Amino acid sequence: MEENREKLVRVLSRGDVLALAFGSMIGWGWVMLAGEWVHKGGVLGAILAFLFGTILCFFVGLTYAELTPALPLAGGEMVFSYRGLGYNCSWITAWAICLAYLGVAAWEGIAISTAIDYLFPLKKMGFLWNVASYDVYFSWSIVGIIFAIILTVLNLVGIKPSAVFQVSATIGLAIVGLAFFFGGVAFGDTKNLTPLWVSGTGMVSVMLMAPSMFVGFDVIPQSAEEMNIPFKTIGKILVFSVFLAAAWYILMILGISLSAPEEVRIAAKVPVADSMAYAYKSPIAGKILILGGICGILTSWNGFFIGATRVLFAMGRAKMLPAIFGKVHPKYRTPVYSVILVGIICSLSPLLGKNALVWFVDAASFGTVVAYFMVALSFLALRQKEPELQRPFKISNGKLVGIIAVIVAAGFIILYLPIGPGSLIWPQEWLMVLGWCLLGLILRIWANASFGKITDDEREYLVFGQEYSRKSYNVQQFTSSKNI
Repeated sequence: MEENREKLVRVLSRGDVLALAFGSMIGWGWVMLAGEWVHKGGVLGAILAFLFGTILCFFVGLTYAELTPALPLAGGEMVFSYRGLGYNCSWITAWAICLAYLGVAAWEGIAISTAIDYLFPLKKMGFLWNVASYDVYFSWSIVGIIFAIILTVLNLVGIKPSAVFQVSATIGLAIVGLAFFFGGVAFGDTKNLTPLWVSGTGMVSVMLMAPSMFVGFDVIPQSAEEMNIPFKTIGKILVFSVFLAAAWYILMILGISLSAPEEVRIAAKVPVADSMAYAYKSPIAGKILILGGICGILTSWNGFFIGATRVLFAMGRAKMLPAIFGKVHPKYRTPVYSVILVGIICSLSPLLGKNALVWFVDAASFGTVVAYFMVALSFLALRQKEPELQRPFKISNGKLVGIIAVIVAAGFIILYLPIGPGSLIWPQEWLMVLGWCLLGLILRIWANASFGKITDDEREYLVFGQEYSRKSYNVQQFTSSKNI
């Protein structure tokens, strides 16, 4: 009776997985925000901020690297925390990482409208409203809406077409980004490396943005159930992708700092593109950079789209959310209703205008560090509770790594709170977080009312299936009209 638990198909290769992780992490943020990083923290401060971000993601990434091949199931963080900490912690963790994915995925629609507007200035027609001192027009928003619909359809028809698209766009992104960096080295000037340092506060403000820039390696466990590679390889790819992203961000910080003086970066409409145009002495160079940036938008958007839909699917399958989220398409074997929901959210976000971008980034960062903290705790709990768990990729000094991951993640959480130096902005960013919590509470109550009491054995089966369950049982006992 295994068919009562919906399953996904294993089709992803090594290249698909690496492109999914790296492409998800890079995205568009560096194109719009690299100039702001240098302005706020200075060249050295921005680099140090991302090195601290790398430390967070490295230690947390090690915990992911061990847990993902040990429990290669859709839902990732939800699965790990259920195994280590129980149902309630699992629910919180899954909903937090879903906020992270949706927060980044939602602003990609805003980003692509901004990018297209740089290439081909969009006429301002159909004024809608003003959001954060930015006038939102229908002609500008419709670009992001159209791309969101296309991405939704792509993800609906299967993970493999989505992965092929991801690999192609990641290659385009890498080529253009490296051309930008080497152009800065060749045609830039070391005199442009100013300010070298601004302040500790400036460095912290950049550091608060870093987690959302690294979100993406954690998409790997979300799609682990669809990977057709040796489980040990999954852990290696995950760790490698973190270092690859760290190297990318540091190179881009150096690239923009070398390419143009500070006054050009500050006045720029799109800082990295305008800096590349300045270095190459040609506006065409800036447009080429935007084309690479669009590739980054699409890779990041696609990666987080996959991540968000798999979390929702896993929660629906485990009866943590209403059953509809756990349904898969009978032909394409994709989580159809989860895809539709994420598609709707991504289609609506461009209506907020480009000044809302930072709100999404910060809210996503907060969700990210909460989930990282919970995964690190789960890692330590499982090392204690299940030392016999089969771990194809087992890290050395696991207890020490787990403790460091917990401490670093907790430190980042404090930074976002009102008591911290980089508290989320009230009301916009806190309302996003609180609104997401309220929506989760409503859906949880709905699920509980729909399913009634779920036994521990049934939940175990729905989360892990028979292969990874800690228990042996007759699946027929879970067959009922209420099962997904």
